[in-house]
Amino acid sequence: MWTPKSNKRNKPYRVKKTGIKDENIDRQILVLHQAIAAKLLAEPALLAQVNAKLEERRDNGQLGYGAYMHWVSVLELYQQPEQFCAGITEDSPYLRKLRRRTPFVGILTEQERQQALQQDAMGDLQQVLVDL
Repeated sequence: MWTPKSNKRNKPYRVKKTGIKDENIDRQILVLHQAIAAKLLAEPALLAQVNAKLEERRDNGQLGYGAYMHWVSVLELYQQPEQFCAGITEDSPYLRKLRRRTPFVGILTEQERQQALQQDAMGDLQQVLVDL
């Protein structure tokens, strides 16, 4: 009787391997979301654009219920800046997945986007000294 070499059903857990490329992409996406959160806090009128994008993606079936509820809940925290930023920039596997299909498209200009990525790539002296 033939048995498969790998039976995924017998494994009580699933280990997802991520490479350095995925980690770099996630880090860049996180940096961009930090810049997005700061811009949204500075310019509240942009929230309407985010809400419209959420509704559009939900209506088109491009956004699952859980993702939709997460982003709507985060937007409801807007009056509490610390929780709002934490909801956008939380470093968890679930949020990394959600940020890859972000509803915050068009918030940053290309110049702001490049600036955020460049500042993160260079780091700052304070951060380097703390990490030592």
